[in-house]
Amino acid sequence: MVIGFSIALIIFSLLMILLVLLHKGKGGGLSDMFGGGAMSTGGGSAVAERNLDRITIVVGLGWFASIIVLGLLLKYQK
Repeated sequence: MVIGFSIALIIFSLLMILLVLLHKGKGGGLSDMFGGGAMSTGGGSAVAERNLDRITIVVGLGWFASIIVLGLLLKYQK
């Protein structure tokens, strides 16, 4: 069980790094490489940015939950 949550924590951590790097910062960011920096009049980039925000929040909650569960498992392990 501990190994499973450790693997989940590693996966969530890598996903968080990737998703945070994809966000557009003050100077652009890696999202510009994938077309996120192109300003479109249709608002497509705004929708993509909102979806990226939502995905980042969900992955962040999974990351946080796996840390809590892993900590509790290690604390009460016999």
